[in-house]
Amino acid sequence: MRRTGTSLAVAALLLGSSPAFAANKEQQLLMAELRIMQQQQQQLQQMIVTLADGLKAVTSKMDDQAATGRKALADQRLLVEGMTDTVRVLREKADDTNVRLSSITQELESIRQTIASQPQPAALTPAVDPAAEPGAGATVPAAPPTAPPVVNTPPPNVSPQRTYDSAYSDYTGGQWDLAVVGFETFLKFFPRHTLADDAQLNIGNAYYNAGKYKEAIGAYQRVISDYPKTESVAQAYYKLGLSYNGLKQPDLARKAFETVLAEYPNDLSVAPLAKQALQRTGKE
Repeated sequence: MRRTGTSLAVAALLLGSSPAFAANKEQQLLMAELRIMQQQQQQLQQMIVTLADGLKAVTSKMDDQAATGRKALADQRLLVEGMTDTVRVLREKADDTNVRLSSITQELESIRQTIASQPQPAALTPAVDPAAEPGAGATVPAAPPTAPPVVNTPPPNVSPQRTYDSAYSDYTGGQWDLAVVGFETFLKFFPRHTLADDAQLNIGNAYYNAGKYKEAIGAYQRVISDYPKTESVAQAYYKLGLSYNGLKQPDLARKAFETVLAEYPNDLSVAPLAKQALQRTGKE
C-alpha cells in the first residue's frame, strides 16, 4: 500500500513537470500579453481618432480665418482703390476750379480797371419816395421813363454770359452785395443784352433779400421803366408790392398788387401770388 501511494505521487510529479504542461502555461501568458496589446491598440486608435478630429477642427478654423483675412484684404484693396479714384477726381476738379478762378479773376480785374477809368453815371431818382407818407390818390408805384441805358465798351475778352453767371453764382450763394455789384457791372457793359432785364430784376431781389427795401424799390422801378416790354415787369410789380409791405406802406403795396392783376392776369407765375398778397395786405 505504501509503495503504491508513493508511486502515484511520483507519477503526478512527473506529469506536472512534463513539456506539455509547460507549453500550456506559456500559451496562457502569451494570450494575456496579446489581450493587453489589443487593449493598448484600441486605446491608441481612439487617441488617433481624437487627434484627427482635433486636427480637422483646427484646420477648418484656420481655413475660415484665412478666408476672412483674404476678404478683409480684398475689401481694403477696393477701399484704397476707390479712395485713389476719388482723390484723382477731386484733384482734377480742383485744377479746373483753379483755372476758372484765375480766368474770372483776370476778367474782374480788367472790369475794375475799366470802371475806374470811366466817369460814374448820375444816380437815378425814384419816381415814388418810399419814405413818404402814403395818401389817397397815390399813383401806381412805377418810375417815369428814363433815358436809354448808356452802352459802355466792355474790356477785351469779357464774356456777357460769364459776367452774368458769375453774378448769379453770388446771388444763389446768398452774397447779396457781391451779386448787386456783379449785375450792375453786367448792365454797365451789356444793358441791351437779352439777360439785362433779369439782371436788373435780380438786383432788386438781392436788395429785398438783404432787407434793403428802399434800394429794392428803386431797382424794381428800373425794371419797369427800362425794360417795359419784358416778362420781368410783372415780377417787378409783385416784388415792388412786397417791398412796400416791408416798409409798412400798405396803400402803395396794394396798388402794386392790383397792377399785376389788372395788366398781367394770365401770368400764372405772379398773378396768383399777387392775389394772395393783396388779400393779406387788406386784412392787415
